[in-house]
Amino acid sequence: MNRMQATAIGFMAVLLWALLALFTVGSAPTPPLLLNTLAFGIGGIVGLVWAIATKSLDRMRQVPLRVYIFGTLGLFAYHLLYFSALRLAPAAEAGLIAYLWPLLIVIFSGLLPGEQLRAGHIIGAVLGFAGAALIITGGGTRFGSASLTGYLLALMAAFTWGSYSVLSRRVSEAPTASVAIFCLGTSALSLPLHLFFEQTVLPSTTLGWASIAGLGLGPVGFAFYVWDIGCKKGDIQLLGTSSYAAPLLSTLVLITVGVAAPSMTLLWAALLITGGAAIAARTSLKQTSANSTNG
Repeated sequence: MNRMQATAIGFMAVLLWALLALFTVGSAPTPPLLLNTLAFGIGGIVGLVWAIATKSLDRMRQVPLRVYIFGTLGLFAYHLLYFSALRLAPAAEAGLIAYLWPLLIVIFSGLLPGEQLRAGHIIGAVLGFAGAALIITGGGTRFGSASLTGYLLALMAAFTWGSYSVLSRRVSEAPTASVAIFCLGTSALSLPLHLFFEQTVLPSTTLGWASIAGLGLGPVGFAFYVWDIGCKKGDIQLLGTSSYAAPLLSTLVLITVGVAAPSMTLLWAALLITGGAAIAARTSLKQTSANSTNG
């Protein structure tokens, strides 16, 4: 598997994350920690199937405990912060802050050995973020101080996922199937905290249960396995910038099911996101070509 193939596989996670908002809305009123417990339990089972299919069980036993702790805390912390932020602040504004993580991935990746941050990556990331901002806020900029706690949690979520994604390159020796333990660990860690801090509220409709199953199979399940491959073996700067397609695709999904309506805001956001990704892609390809020539 070459670098660009791994990047393409990682982008599959972005496609799956486009369903995150839809499934999260459908899973209401399940509280965040209980949602973590159920969805990641399903995601862990997906991982065990992955491990059996790729014959990775033996390699998983050789993974150091610190790697499992790192992965579990990363998934647990981000999703707890994200879902809590959307409970305490308006979803549009909190979502905008949380979507700083692709920009942070691009910037943080410049600190990795063998990586170099160029102007094209920064320009592409900024354009992509501008497009994400248009989609999430609808062109508005309403940030009320009454929701400050939610905004701070969203900011912490962005830094958590940006840092987790970049630092996962440092544990690249761990097989992707080990993400199954991260998911099961997140589920196991969330359950006692849910019982202590939250009231148990389960979905009362088939749609609610289907949404939780969809989360576990896709956005908080299979997505993490392909994202792991992309972060460890792909172009992490291009992958981080292309992640801005998630809010665009998420909006298109909501339009398809009739929750949102098409608008000029969406058109401009599409142009910004596509243009930003194209600039970052061109920069990465030139950098790869130059490295090959020098090598």
